[in-house]
Order: sequence, then structure tokens, then C-alpha cells
Amino acid sequence: MVLPFSIRKLLRPSSSGLEWLWHGAGTVAIIFAGSLLGWYNHRFWIIGADAYGMVGLVVISYLGSVIYTRRVLSLAKTDALTTLLASLLSWFLLTSAVLVVSGWYFSRTYLLGAFAMAFLWQALYLWLQRPERHRLALVPGGLVDALPSWGMGVVLASPRLVPVQAVVVDPHAAIDPQWSRFVAEQSLRGVPVIHAAVVYERLSGRVSLKHHSQALLEGWQLPGLYPYLKRLLDVGLVLLTLPLTLPLMGLLALLIRLDSTGPLLFWQERVGQGGKPFRMVKFRTMQTAAEEQGNRFAQADDHRVTRLGRRLRRFRLDELPQLWNVWRGEMSLIGPRPEQAQFAGEFAVRIPLYPYRHLVKPGLTGWAQVHQGYAAGADEAITKLSYDLYYVKHLSWWLDTLIVFKTIRILLTGFGAR
Repeated sequence: MVLPFSIRKLLRPSSSGLEWLWHGAGTVAIIFAGSLLGWYNHRFWIIGADAYGMVGLVVISYLGSVIYTRRVLSLAKTDALTTLLASLLSWFLLTSAVLVVSGWYFSRTYLLGAFAMAFLWQALYLWLQRPERHRLALVPGGLVDALPSWGMGVVLASPRLVPVQAVVVDPHAAIDPQWSRFVAEQSLRGVPVIHAAVVYERLSGRVSLKHHSQALLEGWQLPGLYPYLKRLLDVGLVLLTLPLTLPLMGLLALLIRLDSTGPLLFWQERVGQGGKPFRMVKFRTMQTAAEEQGNRFAQADDHRVTRLGRRLRRFRLDELPQLWNVWRGEMSLIGPRPEQAQFAGEFAVRIPLYPYRHLVKPGLTGWAQVHQGYAAGADEAITKLSYDLYYVKHLSWWLDTLIVFKTIRILLTGFGAR
């Protein structure tokens, strides 16, 4: 039996007193670096009590960024410096907004200096604590043969252990008995034995669809109160962005009317949480007669798409009306994209894990959307499902915010749109 050992323990350093001692020293360095740049004096307290609020918010921003960066880097498909920069920018922009709205005293040069020092201090820590080049022994066969190239594993040619930190094996593969004995011996020696599905998931950000029996035994459950908090955030953000989204949707509606004849909106039955159907709405991006050809996957150069529709899809603007579905509780801002009822039924028959996709509400953007984009056929849809199941399995505030940052990149570049 494979021991429950997480690859993250090998790839990411664990929290320690030394880590927080480092960040405690970083807090002091940030306070005084900002003071030197802002007021040419390290004694920030001479400015008076007015500066204390700003300094306190800077400290909160730094420590908040430390916690956020550390948690996000435990997820798959993350880059340390990109995550750090996005985290610090978000925290310091929030700090600046609070200072402006509250009317508290603030210094732009102080904030800039503190931000620069915070980035350099955390970047130095990440460099010093970069993961050791662990070498894992890979027992050939099954999912091990499909692991992405990553430069940290050596495929064993025979059941003889080379100097490694752990052994990776697919227990569902039809391996030779001598390999089974080898794995058992290493386990008895205290060498960690890792399920290949765990390594695959950590490297690819996808769940292996071939190991559905293991997934069933894991008993996926939604994380505590977070789904309720997520619903409150959905409603709050929809209301908060109305002054921006309503005029934008009005402008897009006018452009659609000028570009082609037909209705402004397109309604279609999709499958939501719990497998319940609902009517999803979006701006029409295809010719009016497109649906007469029957349901099918969107293609890269789909002739049914209008000239304006192609641009709307590129930047996901056609999905803005789905804020109505979010308001009604049928969708969330973040989650697996809702599938057409016809395709959902077909996939549920072909793929045993497919029903897990409906544990959460579908979303405007999601983990699969930011990594693969739209599916153009059954094979791509299956790949997309493996991303969706990773999201369901690891649903958290940290993963949702990571998706937000990746979505912003898509909106700026147009990646993955059809």
C-alpha cells in the first residue's frame, strides 16, 4: 500500500521559526527603508502620530503578502516571482485605497520605498529557500510514464535503489512482482513512497482521470464555510462593479445591434451545481442561424461567429451578461465553465469522475479556462475536465485569487478565447 506522502513536502520548505524571524527582520527593514526614502530620516516617529496608520497598514500588507505567497506557491503551476509581485501589488494598492478613502496621512515616496524593499526582501528569501533539487526514483509503468518532464526524477531500469529522497509508483499499473517487492522494501526502510497521481497532480495542475477509484476513496468535500463566503463575495462584487459593467454592456449591446441582425442575447440550457439545469445568458456572437446546425464545440476559426463576436470572445466580453446568473445564484464568478446539457450527459457516461464537476457552481472563469481556454472537441473537453477536477479538489480562497490573477492576464492578452 502506498503511504500518504505529499510531494509538497519535498518541493516546498515547511514553515519554521527562522522563516518568521526573517520576515520579522524584513518588517523592520521595510519600515525604515520607507522612512529613509520618504523623509530622509530613519526615525519615522518624528513625523508624529499621523504616520502611524500608514506604517501599520504597510506592515499588514507585507505580512499579508508573505502568507498569501506562501499558500499560493503550494498550488500547482505557480511561479514564485510572479506570485510575489501580484501579491505585493494587490496588498499595496489596497493599502493606498484605504489611505485615500479614509483621509489618513500618507507619503507616496514612503509607500514606494516600502514596496520596493518588501519585494527585494521576499525575493531574497525565496531565492535562499529555493527548493532543493530532490531526486525521485520513478518505478516505470502506468501513470509514471505520463509524468511531465520536470528534471527531478530518474526512471529506474531495474529494482535497485539509487540515491534519492523518495520513490514514485503507480500502484494501479500492472508492474512486475519484483517491482512490488522493491517498493515494499523501500517503504519498510523508511523511504517515502509517493502515488504517481499525486506527483502528476502537483506538476500538471490536473487530476488523473484514470485513477477514479482513488478519488472516490478520498471523499472530496467542500471546504467548510468558504462556499458561503464565496457566495457573499460574488454578490458583493456584482453590486460593486455595476457602475462599470452596466455602461459597458450598454455599449456592447449597441455595437452588436449595428454589427448584425438578430437578438442581443443568447440563452442556452447549461448544467449547474448538483447537475441541475439552468438557462445561461451571454451576448450573441454568432449568426442567427448558427444553432440550426445543432450543438457543437466552438472552433478556432468558427465561420458561425460574427466579426464583432470574434473580438468579444477574444476578451471574454460576451460573458458579461452572466453576471445575471451569478446574481441569481446559478453561477459563481469563479468555477468550472458550465457545459451544455447534451455534452454533460455524454461525458457523465464516458468518464466516471465527471459528476464531481458539479460539486461546485459553474463560473465565468475557472482553472481550466485560464490554462486551456475553450474546448474544440471531445478530447480537449476531457483534458479540460482534468483541470476542473483539480479546482474542485483544491477549492480555496488561495486558488480562487490565483485564478483571478491569471484571468487578468487573459483579459490583457486574449489567450484561450474562441
